[in-house]
Amino acid sequence: MNTALVEKIRLRKARVGVIGLGYVGLPLAVEFAKAGFQTVAFDIDTDRVDQIRRGNSYIGDVSREEVRSVNDSGRLQATNDFSELSTVETITICVPTPLRKTGDPDLSYVVSAVDEIARRLNPGQLVVLESTTYPGTVEEVVRPRLESTGLKAGQDFYLAFSPERVDPGNTKWNTRNIPKVVGGIDDLSTEVAVLLYEQIVDSVVAVSSTTVAEMVKLLENTFRAVNIGLANELALMCRRLGVDVWEVIDAAKTKPFGFMPFYPGPGLGGHCIPIDPFYLSWKAKQTGFESRFIELAGHINAGMPRYVVERVSDALNSKGLAIKGSHIHLFGVAYKAGVGDMRASPAVDVALLLQERGAVLSYSDPLVPKLEEKAIVLNTVDPELVFENGIDCAVITTDHPGINYEEIARRVPVVVDTRNALKDVNRDNIFRL
Repeated sequence: MNTALVEKIRLRKARVGVIGLGYVGLPLAVEFAKAGFQTVAFDIDTDRVDQIRRGNSYIGDVSREEVRSVNDSGRLQATNDFSELSTVETITICVPTPLRKTGDPDLSYVVSAVDEIARRLNPGQLVVLESTTYPGTVEEVVRPRLESTGLKAGQDFYLAFSPERVDPGNTKWNTRNIPKVVGGIDDLSTEVAVLLYEQIVDSVVAVSSTTVAEMVKLLENTFRAVNIGLANELALMCRRLGVDVWEVIDAAKTKPFGFMPFYPGPGLGGHCIPIDPFYLSWKAKQTGFESRFIELAGHINAGMPRYVVERVSDALNSKGLAIKGSHIHLFGVAYKAGVGDMRASPAVDVALLLQERGAVLSYSDPLVPKLEEKAIVLNTVDPELVFENGIDCAVITTDHPGINYEEIARRVPVVVDTRNALKDVNRDNIFRL
């Protein structure tokens, strides 16, 4: 073990690097800096780097005051100069891992980051991948690229995986108090990575390998995706049976054991839940295993935007109207309540389907001033203007807090509520999932 690195980490004198300053990387870099580490934050996006240098935050979970404080103290340095990687002793990779259009994992961001590290890899450095990916990525992709330098993982440098568990907009659970899972390519790598995270996280859970740690994250989000798929299928079934699915779930969750509530909605959004299960199923296929349960849940979840459009058609038909030519207004377009995150938001798919059918679209979202996704280009509209100008149908696609949903139901001819925002309101013009 590199006792010099261990001692520096314990004394918080190690110089740490974080690559990728999005919803995962920026909070992590700020936590390291707040703990007293000299932190170098890397990103290819010059706007992000400039904002951090000015003491601004573009992430809702990190306040401007936090960024300004660590900036003023000199503990946080943002840069797009990757030559600075040679000056740090630990490097954490927090870059995106999307899916390609073919459904295959896109590791291009990870590979690019690893190649930047390999060009400057020093003996004794610790490298940790946090980006969500398929089991085996560290051993099959990261390790060989780093060892192409002639340095050997476990002998000359440390290598580990620690899955990010960020939940954007969650005010209770954050980078510091969410337990951190860590798995290294060997015991020493695990010990050094655990020691590093123990400086900024309340609880660290060590596992036996990087592959186990990679699998942990995929299980967590596949669990959610599959159970949301079940809730969505139940919603479709209950509609046929004339039963309120929300009432069923609320009653079922009174059972104190053996049941955990999941809720239907217009589809899955965010960077993790719609994507991670397919990383797992893709990897399973490489071994000849067919993950039918995961694929079926994905099929159900992917079909929910089209079902929402069917409910919009039902609502408009009740007034003798068709989707074509009707003014339809979406309330909320972010992928979840309380955030401005548009990644994989199902509201975009709903909007596209409505636009294809000839609807006149508008939207209101206090956290998304402009919607510019795929073929949709719109600016948010003040709800009061919407009410004054008149619309044919409102669709509650994201239930942001602080919105008077009862007023929407009162002032709009028909409302399609995909989030149960109007659960306590009984009006004939409300159409639920």
